[in-house]
Amino acid sequence: MHTQDTGGTGEPRTARDARGPEEARVRELFAEYCRTWTEADAAGFARLFTEDADYVSYDGSWAAGVARLRDNHDKLFRGVIAGSAMVGEIESLRFVTDSVAVIVGNGSVLMPWRSRLPKRRLSRQVIVCVRTPEGWRIAAIQNGRQRPVTVPEPDAFPSRMSRLMTRLARRLGIGRARQVSLP
Repeated sequence: MHTQDTGGTGEPRTARDARGPEEARVRELFAEYCRTWTEADAAGFARLFTEDADYVSYDGSWAAGVARLRDNHDKLFRGVIAGSAMVGEIESLRFVTDSVAVIVGNGSVLMPWRSRLPKRRLSRQVIVCVRTPEGWRIAAIQNGRQRPVTVPEPDAFPSRMSRLMTRLARRLGIGRARQVSLP
């Protein structure tokens, strides 16, 4: 598994950014994440997380707590992703404090009938790792598909249309002009 950390710049980080043994332990946690998934070891996978971990999947579903996360992955490992492998790499690893690290990972689930990942299945994960008395654990993961959208320039057609629709909505008293809440 390739785990060179570029910090998102494409250029490798310098040695002064490294935290020595702690960085190695966090990198090992990521490697264990991939290994336990590939071995379909739901119990081993769950042990990598804190009891109150949050796991947000690529589709937006949320498993709150390690018990729910373990049960969901047990079903997945025995069901729709049976025989799959977690293929991933660390794009960025930084320490927020001595006890909190953030990984930005790149990877995906490789299904057993495939020899390479389809581009549409690539995901990026933001993983919050915390140091506990038992060692480094994952406290939260946000996983999203890599389907970047180019941000239009302010004078581009989509931007001009959005501003026009906003003015129209205000005149008609619709949309945000009314009280709006999430479903």
